[in-house]
Amino acid sequence: MNNRPLLLACLAACVCVAGLVPANAQNAAHPAHEGPSVSTPVDQIRFFPSGVKTDKGELLAGPAYGDLQHGHHGTFIRMPHGFVSPVHTHTEDYFAVVVEGIGANDAVGATPIPLPVGSYWFQRGEEPHVTRCLSATDCLFFIVQPGKFDYVPVK
Repeated sequence: MNNRPLLLACLAACVCVAGLVPANAQNAAHPAHEGPSVSTPVDQIRFFPSGVKTDKGELLAGPAYGDLQHGHHGTFIRMPHGFVSPVHTHTEDYFAVVVEGIGANDAVGATPIPLPVGSYWFQRGEEPHVTRCLSATDCLFFIVQPGKFDYVPVK
């Protein structure tokens, strides 16, 4: 049985869910584009303070595309080793991949699942969770979010 049409449909659905292509552009004659093609060496990613801090340090954000403060974006997040976020939510869903270190992203009260390099997680918006860097070295995550990044502490 040829699964190619099913695989292509699933890929298209995933891309739309991830916010990479607007849903109304699915059947357009021309695909939507994020902007110009770019190639950025790792030493040229410019990180800035995010304002999210614990006693272990502050999360740093390095933009890849878009603007995390205003809308759809892809952003590198550097997390200090030993960092454990307070319980928090985000308004928007986001998708993450572990680039360096061993991270964890878990529901409140859940046992952390170690996520080594290459691992992935999806975090539903408005759902309380805790994000951690479990490794002895800093962690680097890459996140994609269909809207602006926010960090809402749960009281």
